[in-house]
Amino acid sequence: MNAHGLVIGVLALQGDVVEHTRALVAAGAEPVTVRRPGELARVDGLVIPGGESTAMGKLADAFGLLEPLRKRIADGMPAFGSCAGMIMLADRLADAAPGQDTIGGLDVTVRRNAFGRQVDSFERELALAGIASPPEPAFHAVFIRAPWVETAGPGVEVLAREPGTGRIVAVAQGPLLATAFHPELGGDTRVHRYFADMVRKHA
Repeated sequence: MNAHGLVIGVLALQGDVVEHTRALVAAGAEPVTVRRPGELARVDGLVIPGGESTAMGKLADAFGLLEPLRKRIADGMPAFGSCAGMIMLADRLADAAPGQDTIGGLDVTVRRNAFGRQVDSFERELALAGIASPPEPAFHAVFIRAPWVETAGPGVEVLAREPGTGRIVAVAQGPLLATAFHPELGGDTRVHRYFADMVRKHA
């Protein structure tokens, strides 16, 4: 943290950058965009937004960010990935595109676009352990070309399952958080507040 408070970066290579930035402001954090290693070095935590995971990985490599991202996450920097961000944080992909790189850190196997194509997008009310647990209101989750977690290692906490399929759609492991859905879409900032608290405790 700096003198101005909690600084959380949003990886700004591709995807829902503006929406995450607004949600972080509402959650009481100071968001900054991250495109270069020097910008990454100045943040207390990082959001990896939804978008297109293969393009995101190629752009991270082209901008010289892939290895610095891996190092900071391996060193314990808190990170939150939504949708494509979940894919980027996964150690393993069930259906990786040829040559696809991830950042890694989460001991999970993720399947890309597992819930279907863009036309199969849907919304669900979810219980999220520690975030939107009963008797609190459910979290209204938006799924767009969403992945799911096929397998999770013993150190991974399952926070939510999609009720129609039972598939894992939110996980946490140490300072890492990931959702298959887009909590930045809509006015509910509970996931971003939860992540900001994770970053604050780490800082």
